[in-house]
Amino acid sequence: MIEIRGLKKAYGDLVVFEDVNLSISSGEVISVIGPSGTGKSTLLRCINLLDTPTSGEIYIDDENITAPRADVSALRQKMGMVFQSFNLFNHLMVIENLMLAPVRLKGMSRQQAYDKGMGLLELVGVADKALEFPSELSGGQKQRVAIARTLAMEPQIVLFDEPTSALDPTRVSEVLNVIRRLAKDGLTMMIVTHEMEFARNVSTRVLYMDEKGIYEDGSPEQVFDAPVREKTRDFIQRVKSFEYRITSHSFDLYEMNGGIEQFMMKNYGSSQAIRQAQLICEEMLVNLLLPALTSVDVTFTLKKEDRSERLALLFAFPSETAFSMDAGDSLAADIVRNLASGFSESYADGENLITVEL
Repeated sequence: MIEIRGLKKAYGDLVVFEDVNLSISSGEVISVIGPSGTGKSTLLRCINLLDTPTSGEIYIDDENITAPRADVSALRQKMGMVFQSFNLFNHLMVIENLMLAPVRLKGMSRQQAYDKGMGLLELVGVADKALEFPSELSGGQKQRVAIARTLAMEPQIVLFDEPTSALDPTRVSEVLNVIRRLAKDGLTMMIVTHEMEFARNVSTRVLYMDEKGIYEDGSPEQVFDAPVREKTRDFIQRVKSFEYRITSHSFDLYEMNGGIEQFMMKNYGSSQAIRQAQLICEEMLVNLLLPALTSVDVTFTLKKEDRSERLALLFAFPSETAFSMDAGDSLAADIVRNLASGFSESYADGENLITVEL
């Protein structure tokens, strides 16, 4: 459906990406992941020519849309785009947002556009909002309307540019569920996302962008479970873990707990597990480790154990001797052990590591 050859985008001397070659077939769901600033959103904007590529060619159904005389408007109608900031017309009602382009660009009658629009609003679960204005909707509802508006043009492929990044965490799932439905229906999609579990579960293919291009391209299983290249492995490991460094006896416990909650809500969603992890950290740090350390330099890491549903809480810190929990606050030690499904202490080369499994 889409063929990209030697695509490059630069702003003066700043090269965002170069030599990007990519084929997209009908029915594929491609997630684009990677660190911020690696050109993921710019690539999407170049594919539908919202940004003009510096060089290279883009073919849609064998037509070169980067050619000087290409009918870009007609070809672009084959490709819809959903933005992170919704981009709805605030002065129009929801249903009018959906009717506008089909009437003006495809020559539909207003009745046809209305009927089609209502069907799409029903599909994304906001038909009851048809006569309201965007300002009256929640962020999740706005994004679902934006998806319906894109579908109203009957595109062959839809590009999603971080569709959940502007949403409150409580609204993310409603948008992702709509995209899952579209994937099941066979719609061809390319999605820039930071939702790793979503990318793993919904995609047929994952692109990891780094070093000014597509650094790794493979199935979700290959990219997430057995990445071939070093930077991909490093990135996947980072998104599967939360790390917090404590360098003072008066560290910010609330900040750390907030990070734990955010990471676990995004990846696991169990309020009980969140509270258990926070309680273990509080007892370990406030009542066991920090009182025993003169010089504080503790690295706390929370991560999912490979091929397991267990969580591991790791506390690493240097000291001249091995640390033992039994030498400290016995109540705190009992609380940690009672909450844990596994526990271990190790000491080597002046470095202590305490591992608590949850």
